[in-house]
Amino acid sequence: MGQVDRQEQRGALELVVYAAGDEAAATVLPKTGSVTIGRGEGNDVRIDDASVSRRHAVLHVGPVLRIEDKGSANGTFVRKSEDKGSAVETRRVHRLPGETFAVELGDCIVLGSVIAVVRRARHEEGPKAAEEARRGATSRVVVADPSMRALHEEARRAAGSPFNVLLLGETGVGKEILARAIHEASPRRGKPFVAVHCAALSETLLESELFGHKKGSFTGATEDKKGLFEAADGGTVLLDEIGELSPSVQVKLLRVLEDRAVLRIGAVAPRPVDVRFIAATNRDLEAEALRGTFRQDLFYRLNGITFVVPPLRERTAEIAQLAAFFLEDAWKKLERKGEPSIAKEAREMLERHPFPGNVRELKNAMERAAVLCAGDTVLPEHLPPRIARPSGPPSSRAVAPVAAVQTATQRITELDVNEAQKRLDEKQRILDALEKCAHNQTRAAEMLGISRRTLVSRLEEYDLPRPRKR
Repeated sequence: MGQVDRQEQRGALELVVYAAGDEAAATVLPKTGSVTIGRGEGNDVRIDDASVSRRHAVLHVGPVLRIEDKGSANGTFVRKSEDKGSAVETRRVHRLPGETFAVELGDCIVLGSVIAVVRRARHEEGPKAAEEARRGATSRVVVADPSMRALHEEARRAAGSPFNVLLLGETGVGKEILARAIHEASPRRGKPFVAVHCAALSETLLESELFGHKKGSFTGATEDKKGLFEAADGGTVLLDEIGELSPSVQVKLLRVLEDRAVLRIGAVAPRPVDVRFIAATNRDLEAEALRGTFRQDLFYRLNGITFVVPPLRERTAEIAQLAAFFLEDAWKKLERKGEPSIAKEAREMLERHPFPGNVRELKNAMERAAVLCAGDTVLPEHLPPRIARPSGPPSSRAVAPVAAVQTATQRITELDVNEAQKRLDEKQRILDALEKCAHNQTRAAEMLGISRRTLVSRLEEYDLPRPRKR
C-alpha cells in the first residue's frame, strides 16, 4: 500500500494543544500542507504561552507527518507514543532549523513547556464511534452517585411525557449527556437529536440555523435552507445555553413553542414541526425572568419539567469511574496500545480536587494524562499542576511540566514541578514590574532588586519581548 493510500485510510487528523494546566484546544489539520505553530499573530496554531517562541515550529502534513523546529528559544521535542517506562527514546529537534522528524498519532510533542499531540479527528473515529455519538453513548454513561441515580431515574420517567424539559446546572456538569439520555428513553429515540449551542453563533446566524430561510431572503441566501427545527422533526432539540438568546430570537422561539410551526426567514407561510424541546443553562432563568432580562412567558413555556444537575464536587463517588472512562477513551483516540490505569495516589488527588470546571475539566485532565503518560499507569506527575499540587499558590498561568532532554542519554523526562513553578512565578513578577514601571527596564530592575543586565538576561531566557522593541 502506497503512502497516499495510507493517508486516505488515516482520515482527518487534529492537533490538540494542552496549555495553561488543563486547557485543551484542537485544530483540524489539512490533508496536506504546512501548519505553523507559535505565539505570534499569523500562526495557524497560536499558543499564548511565554515558553513558546513567536514562530516556534512547523508541522508538515502529508502521507507522513513531520515536525520542524524553527530555531525556537526553548526547543521542540518528540516522544514516541509506544515508548514505555523511564528509558524513553526522544527525538531532539532543538536548534536544528530545517531538519524534520517523523511524528505518529499519539506522539507527545513538547513545545517549550506546552504539550501537543496529533490524534484522529473526532468525526473520523469510525462508524462505531459515530453511532455512539449519534445515540449519545447512553449505555456507557457513568452514574454511580446516589443523587445522580435518582436524577436519571426521574429523567427516564419524564422522558415518556410530551412536556418540555429545563436542565439547570453549572457549566460542564453534563447537561447535554442527561438531555441525550432523556431522548434515548423517549418514544422519539428513533428520530433526530439536535443540539444547538445558542452562545456559539451570532444572532443572525442563529436565527437562520434554527428557523431556516428562503432563497434571496438576505445576502448569501443562494438557496432554500431547512432550519434545525425542521431537520429535527419528530425528534428532540436541545437548546444549550438558552440564556444567551437575544430578545428577538426569544420572541420567535416562543411562537414556535406555542404554534408548533416554523416560519423561515423570508417566507410567508409557516411549516408545522413536531419537536420536543429540552433547554439547558447555567443561569438562574427564573431570577432573570423576574428582572426582565429573559422573557417570562418563554421561561414558563420551557419550564415544563425541571432537573438540576449537581456539580462534580458533590458526586465524588463518580470521579474515579469517570476518570477511567475518559482515560480509556483518550487512549483509543491516540491509538496507544495496552490497558491504561490510574495509580492510587493520582486517583486520590482527583477525588480531593473541587473541579470548578466539573466533568469537562476532568475529561481534559485525563486526555492530558494520556499524552504525558510514558507507561500504562497515570501517576500524580501526569495530572495538571492545579490537581497534583492542590496546596500550591493559585495561578492562571499554570503550565504543564516542562519536558527536557538529558544531554548524555538523549532521553526525555519531566522537569521538577516545583522548579517549573518557580520559573513561572519569576516570569510573572517580571511582567508585573514592567507593567507598574511603564515598561522602564531600569526602574523595573530596581523594583525587582536585580541589575538591569540581569533583567535583560531574564527577558531573553523567558523569550519575553524587550519593551524598547515594542
